[in-house]
Amino acid sequence: MTAGGGASAVVDHRGSRAWVDTAIRLIEADATRSADTHLLRFPLPEWARFVGADGLPTGIDLYLKDESTHITGSLKHRLARSLFLYALCNGWITETTPVIEASSGSTAVSEAYFAALVGVPFVAVMPRSTSSAKVALIERQGGRCHFVDRPGEVYAAAAGLADELGGHFIDQFTMAERATDWRGNNNIAESIYSQLALEAHPVPTWIVVGAGTGGTSATIGRYIRYRGHPTWLCVVDPENSAFAPAYASGDGGTVSAVGSRIEGIGRPRVEPSFVSQVIDTMLTVPDAASVATARLVGDTLGRRVGPSTGTNVWGAFRLIAEMVAQGRGGSVVTLLCDGGDRYADTYFDDDWVATQGLDLTPPRAVLDEFVASGRWRG
Repeated sequence: MTAGGGASAVVDHRGSRAWVDTAIRLIEADATRSADTHLLRFPLPEWARFVGADGLPTGIDLYLKDESTHITGSLKHRLARSLFLYALCNGWITETTPVIEASSGSTAVSEAYFAALVGVPFVAVMPRSTSSAKVALIERQGGRCHFVDRPGEVYAAAAGLADELGGHFIDQFTMAERATDWRGNNNIAESIYSQLALEAHPVPTWIVVGAGTGGTSATIGRYIRYRGHPTWLCVVDPENSAFAPAYASGDGGTVSAVGSRIEGIGRPRVEPSFVSQVIDTMLTVPDAASVATARLVGDTLGRRVGPSTGTNVWGAFRLIAEMVAQGRGGSVVTLLCDGGDRYADTYFDDDWVATQGLDLTPPRAVLDEFVASGRWRG
């Protein structure tokens, strides 16, 4: 019966399923058209081939999972795809649903791409201070930018805008760790192990990643445990991020008053998607070291990489130096998160680096000694 006592009514939502089915097919077809990202072997000097502690010849190999080759140019393409599929399958995005996100970076660029693919509006909520280059990248993918005066306002503003527009706040920082199938299904962890299958050390000793949402480290850490791999997971964290201090203290309420200068990683608070229990160790990387290492990696590969890749590789180098000192062979895998061309006027600009108070000379000396000898200073 109806609430008023009249004839019974049927509420039927079957008509909306056709659009959802089409939207999911479009996203899956897009993934099928895309080849897996490359696993690049990063050249190490001759000291990486040595006689191990057991007296047998061995060596260390370093690999970079090149996420810059995604169509939207970064690791966040995987996250955006998973977030859209998760929201569609949960019934949160329909044909008329605007999608809202709190992001001014690569996640917003990738989410704008998927919103355009399935035909829904996309709005990225970001600080008014966001660079025009970032705004242009989002708008190029069909997204719209909504500005707030202070960075701390983006979460509440995104949720409020979703309510106002009748939209869905896709919320990468909460949904990242649950939207990806960590048991497999061609996630980044499964891809890494598959691509290493024919290498000298097919099961890596270390996988090194940074944390922005925490979704990637959660996926990889869970997968390692699920498959029983004897691989350690190291998460590298930039200065002024809450993740590493919270990991050290066990206090999930840790906050930082200053934001991270390394785009894409580091957060002023511990995000809901950060699963510390699956991480074996964390390293804090100075910002100057991230920038110096990004430049070294770019020079080695012949193309620029983003600063978070520098953070990753600094951590990988440090772990490799430990392995050399222990006479232990094996492989180390980390991520090339995005290309460096979009950072030409920041991390690759000496004047900008100087205005940030970053001195690249000390980390360059550490890198030079590592490259020359495999030893780590400090």
